[in-house]
Amino acid sequence: MTVLDYGIGNLLNVVRALEHCEAQVSVVEHSAEVRELPDRLVLPGVGAFADAMAELKIRGFDELVKRYVVTERPFLGICVGAQVLFDASEEHGVHPGLGLIPGRVQPVPAAAPDGQALRIPHIGWSGLNMPTVRASWGKTPLAGTQSGAAVYFVHSFAPVPTYDEHRLADTSYHGVRICAAVVRDQIFGCQFHPERSAETGIGILQCFLHL
Repeated sequence: MTVLDYGIGNLLNVVRALEHCEAQVSVVEHSAEVRELPDRLVLPGVGAFADAMAELKIRGFDELVKRYVVTERPFLGICVGAQVLFDASEEHGVHPGLGLIPGRVQPVPAAAPDGQALRIPHIGWSGLNMPTVRASWGKTPLAGTQSGAAVYFVHSFAPVPTYDEHRLADTSYHGVRICAAVVRDQIFGCQFHPERSAETGIGILQCFLHL
């Protein structure tokens, strides 16, 4: 499997977590290094959306990801690596994404439904909930995850899919519904960090490796 290194993010922890799952990991820094499309592809990321997209384009990873996903092999984006799958982000202006999942990346609301001010960024452990449109998490990286299991978040923005069918999991931040994971065919994205989510996160990565 291959992990894309574009100078944005939590690369080392992601690679270590995958190797802990006994994955054979290849890290590449430019699309020219990819001679053959791998069986699985991971795009990590921490930081600003616009910076991430700029680096993806410089390294040719934007077109590589688009070529890869049409093969219907498993793809996993993490944090900003999940956000760039969408049409655009509203972080520091409007910036176009890869357009692989309809929707936008929008700010996490600064207030709860009852008017309580929320701490932004949203940092810490929150439980994963199954959206009502889904019958199960089968055949996804969450297949072995229990509803309510806590995972680790660090973010001020989150994806808002146009269609609920692309919501794989949600979390609740003091009553605010936040999209925690997305899916479209074999494209998966986690707003949370599985590599920092202890046994639950390792289980999610192991499921991804067995899709």
